[in-house]
Amino acid sequence: MKFVSTRGGVPPTPFDVALVAGLAPDGGLYVPVDLPQVELVTPRATLAETAEAVLAPYLAASALRARLPALCAEAFAFDAPLRPLRGAGDQLLELFHGPTAAFKDYAARFLAAALGALRAPEAPDTTIVVATSGDTGAAVAAAFHRRPGFRVAILYPDGKVSPRQAHGLECWGDNVRAFRLAGTFDDCQRLAKQALSDAGLRAECPLGSANSISLGRLLPQAAYYAHAAAQHHARTGRLLHVIVPTGNLGNACAALVAKRMGAPLGDLHLACNANDTLPRFLAGADYAPQATRATLANAMDVGAPSNAERLRHWFDSDAALRAALQATAVDDATIRDTIAAAPARHGIVACPHTATALHVLEAHRAAGDSRDWAVVATAHAAKFESIVEPLIGHTIALPDTLAACLARPAESEVLPVDYTALRARLLVRDD
Repeated sequence: MKFVSTRGGVPPTPFDVALVAGLAPDGGLYVPVDLPQVELVTPRATLAETAEAVLAPYLAASALRARLPALCAEAFAFDAPLRPLRGAGDQLLELFHGPTAAFKDYAARFLAAALGALRAPEAPDTTIVVATSGDTGAAVAAAFHRRPGFRVAILYPDGKVSPRQAHGLECWGDNVRAFRLAGTFDDCQRLAKQALSDAGLRAECPLGSANSISLGRLLPQAAYYAHAAAQHHARTGRLLHVIVPTGNLGNACAALVAKRMGAPLGDLHLACNANDTLPRFLAGADYAPQATRATLANAMDVGAPSNAERLRHWFDSDAALRAALQATAVDDATIRDTIAAAPARHGIVACPHTATALHVLEAHRAAGDSRDWAVVATAHAAKFESIVEPLIGHTIALPDTLAACLARPAESEVLPVDYTALRARLLVRDD
């Protein structure tokens, strides 16, 4: 299995090279030459076993192939349960049971373990540069914390993540540094991509990526969709339709990968916040990235989603893409109303991101859609207590993992939205 760039300027590349590089040399995103067909209808016993089945074709020629079962066992050590909601056919795919209480824990752990296994003992340290709109940075920090041979530089927009999210970015120390920028996530993402494309910098300071642009993030995330769909199909004989809260489109792309590989998934509906670049495009407008808007669902505050390149690469035309996917924008007022009503209506406490998907589910039901839909719960509501608790009228119990993060001291550094400053800081050794 080889990988090419969405921009067409890179020859077919082995998995290990693409994984280490993160971003393709032409600035594009790596994608498989083909999406293989795998028997994913029959459920596996564990999520880790499903992940192994999903990933095996991509790693067939990789130095990691023999270690794939161990890598999956490490990354997928906690479940992603599919639970019923109160409405007939309504389900919740819970992806927040990892160490930082967000879906990104699964793939971040796989990526860290895989890069660690590929690293030569005598190689210089690699700096993982990650831009985050709230949850990615914490998951990457947890996965790489104290992992020999790696440093982590987290770039996040100051004041545009929840207080608990910010603490989760800043509480690691050791080989992890958090940098807060007076800008937006798109600014952070632009600077991260500029660093990863800087050949001179990479010659002095080996860099890697852990954003959803990385194959090591994209491909493992297909596993929990395949696992949930197979379980549902075995139980009911029906396809599972899925509503995915999304900002940078990595999780959305993973659902599409799982479906195209053969998982018994039906329709995919993407729930966005007021950053409506994708909903406008899928409704027929020209693709036009926009300035990021700050919303309650801050981890989805992305005006120029990187993975749109992957989506457009996988379809012969924009018309074909529009026929395959739906997307809905959900404003803050609706998010608030959905969070407030969720305990009585659905039997859950929802984070703002999950609430966008719950609203889409409610719209499907109001339109008479009786099919089986799963809402993807991307983060634990306790990460957004300042938003959720006033709306539901009580406190939210902290998961043990999140409580452990909050108990540690936090520290961050200020950086200007300036590539020269970031480049200089990446060249400074902190040990």
